[in-house]
Amino acid sequence: MNAAWLRYLPPAFRSYLADRHNLQAVIGNSGWLLADKIVRGGLGLVITVWMARYLGPETFGLLNFAVAFVALFSAMASLGLDGIVVRELVRQPESKNEILGSALHLKLVGGGIAFILAVASIWHVRPADTQTHWLVSIIAMGMIFQAIDVADLWFQSQVQSRATVIAKDVAFLVFALIKVWLIWIHANVVAFAVAATGEILLGALNLFIVFQRTGNKWSYIRPAWARMTSLLSEGWPQVLAGLAVVLYSRIDQVMLAQMAGEREVGLYSAAIRISELWNFIPAIMVSSIMPSLTEYRMRSKDLYSQRLQQLYIVLARVAYTVAIPMTFLANPLIRHLYGESYSEAGLILAIHIWSGTFAFLGAATTLWSINEGTMKITFYQTILGAACNIALNLHLIPPYGALGSAVATIISYCFCAWLLNGCFVKTKEIFYMQTRALLAGVRK
Repeated sequence: MNAAWLRYLPPAFRSYLADRHNLQAVIGNSGWLLADKIVRGGLGLVITVWMARYLGPETFGLLNFAVAFVALFSAMASLGLDGIVVRELVRQPESKNEILGSALHLKLVGGGIAFILAVASIWHVRPADTQTHWLVSIIAMGMIFQAIDVADLWFQSQVQSRATVIAKDVAFLVFALIKVWLIWIHANVVAFAVAATGEILLGALNLFIVFQRTGNKWSYIRPAWARMTSLLSEGWPQVLAGLAVVLYSRIDQVMLAQMAGEREVGLYSAAIRISELWNFIPAIMVSSIMPSLTEYRMRSKDLYSQRLQQLYIVLARVAYTVAIPMTFLANPLIRHLYGESYSEAGLILAIHIWSGTFAFLGAATTLWSINEGTMKITFYQTILGAACNIALNLHLIPPYGALGSAVATIISYCFCAWLLNGCFVKTKEIFYMQTRALLAGVRK
């Protein structure tokens, strides 16, 4: 059965897609994910800019420090299960209830442990800072509510993200209005932390309802000890890899706060909010293509490699399309959006935007790693990347502040997501694919 949206396409496209139902599903799913990211990216940027102007660089930096600090524990909350669960749901759809039930219970436990660790750690790091204690405690509660996202994993495995997009975007829009109201009444920074966690809670409740109303039953979901053990044993390298990923993507904000102050975090956060705005592109492509690539892997290794190479080339070209103009527009864009108090963030953005090139390629490599069962190598690579980022930040933050963190991010992303693939026998093929993509991306 053809998708309803085909009728709006030109005849040539309709004819090409008519009997390609898998491709229709991928395009339709990507369309919903793209709509979600446009809403969240566009409106989210407007709200963030408004908040940044209202709070000022220092208070805005404090809020982002709390968010980054909690993110350090997010790998424990997810337990590295998301990609593995999607893969298992594609391979064994008849075991849906057992897989989802096992993942749900594991994520609830992981979220609870992550919350406790985050709260205990901030008391140790800043023992006398009561305001930061409140911010971290409130934001960390969201990691427990996110266990309901196992429903989203089922929709991903079926290439049906429409339900998830609607559920979460309703919550996003509601709390976007609440944040505007908080600015209007001159609320303090703790209120914005409550709003962030409230959005996660409402999104989880909506997803719970949507899952139930699409023919699924939460009452049928049951954990199985053997399945939980299997998922956890396969996921633990991803937990450590996820921790390493967070370290080299968020530790810079924590280190900036501790070594240079909250104002530098505010400037850096303003810049990366725009720089990371484009990360939805690889996320959409990978989540939509993952089920198809998993099937290709089971049918034909040659076709699988061909499709993966094409994905790398497309991602590289999109990354260049974003990074090149942004390099020249960064300064006026920052001044126009955030105001003169954030003017120093322009150069930070012009540098940081190039880290996206390697982040794009890394997203596709994660998909390959899950399909090939090479998560341990991914772990080693990300640990080395995190160590590189921390070492560079230690040397570059004292003299250069947030600008030094931006340089450290580019180097560590390049090292971890690309160069290290050439150092492992099993990933050399990926290194060559990425290199071809980087070269193909600069020519027609």
